[in-house]
Order: sequence, then C-alpha cells, then structure tokens
Amino acid sequence: MTNLREVSVWEAAEAVAVSPARHGGSASPGRQPEVTAVRMAEADGLPKVSAPTPSDDELILAVIGGDEMAFAALFERYRRMVGNIAYSFFPRREQVEEVVQESFAKAYFALGSYRGGHQKSFAAWLSRTTVRTCYDLLRQSRRGETTLSDLGEEEAELLFERLRDEGVSQDAERSVVSRDLAAKLMERLEPEDRMVLALLEVAGYSVAEIAELTGWSVPKVKMRAFRARGALRRVLHRFV
Repeated sequence: MTNLREVSVWEAAEAVAVSPARHGGSASPGRQPEVTAVRMAEADGLPKVSAPTPSDDELILAVIGGDEMAFAALFERYRRMVGNIAYSFFPRREQVEEVVQESFAKAYFALGSYRGGHQKSFAAWLSRTTVRTCYDLLRQSRRGETTLSDLGEEEAELLFERLRDEGVSQDAERSVVSRDLAAKLMERLEPEDRMVLALLEVAGYSVAEIAELTGWSVPKVKMRAFRARGALRRVLHRFV
C-alpha cells in the first residue's frame, strides 16, 4: 500500500463549490460571490445536505490508496459483527478482543486479494476471515480432559439438573451449548467439532451458511455436526 492519500469525493466537491474570492481571485464588478447549494438550502430553511455514505468497496479502494481513516471506518462498521462471531466461540472478553484484532489485521493485509462487486460481499469475506481466525485459536487453546473439578459448584449443579430432568438428548445438548459452561465442556472436543457447534447452535447459522463460511460442502457440514453432537454426548456422559 502506498502512503499517498486519495482525496475523497466530498472533499473534491467542497473544493469546487466555493467562491473565487476564497482562492484569492476577484469577483466581476456587480457580481456576488458564488453560493454553494448547501448554503442556498440553509438560506431557504431547508435541511443541510449531507455527504453520501461511501460503500465498502469505495472505502477499500481508499485504503489500498493509503487512506488509513477509510480502514477505521470499515472497522467501526463491522467490529460488532466480528465480535458477535467471536463470542460464539469464546466466552471471555479478552479472547473476543483478540479475535477482533487478529481478524481485522488479517483483513487489512489481505485487502489486495479481495474481490468485491456486489452488496454485502465484504461482510461475507470478513466473516470467513473471522471464522478462520477463531478456528486457529481453537487449535492453539485446546485443553485436555474436562472433569467436575473444572466446573464451578453452580455450573456442576446446573448440569446435573439438566441431565436429570431432560436426559442426555439432543434437547439437553442444545441447552448446555447455549450456556456459559458449554465453553468448558466443548474444550474437550476437536477444533472442527467446536467450530461447527458454535456456528450452528450458538451463532444460529444454517448449514448452508456454515458451508459458505468454512468453505466446506453442505454434506461435510452435516457430517461434522452429527459427529460433534455425538462427541458432546460422550462428554456429557462422563458427568452422569
């Protein structure tokens, strides 16, 4: 990326729509200085005309041209979306913040390979980058065997109540996955199993959407989901 800063559309428009006197020129005799459309609207009591919001692709072109403020605008536009994806995988705030920072850093350095052209394409591209980042962190942070000593007293009591009242069924699994203690139970699973359960059960993505995010085929997503539920069921059986 170069260090040159592109002049935005609205800055160029502002530079054109000014009076000659502002540039040191002199107005013709008897001629009043030019008035911009914005000032005319204000004089007539009309609402002030605002600059159009740049699209994602326009901001990306500005970033590639060296405009760091354009990337800051992309960050503000999508940091909540990235954070929500990260929260589906990790319960702790510091982990979510790490995913957000790492995802945007990867996106920044990969913008040269981004191919846009249609609405929401950058959001989908950034979502895939975020999921890959979460998967990488899952592989790095995988723990060993989960035992009752890893759970707090309240968490263990809640788990026993769920298993006693509902049995070890798919409904019980879904109830567990939706709670904070699921993070501790799911740490025993393979990273691929954790990823598909987080996206399917916690984030609420469809099988087709998960296939889009992960680059897997739809049958593979279904197979991994089936295997992941079976693995989670075996983890739950250790507490029965």
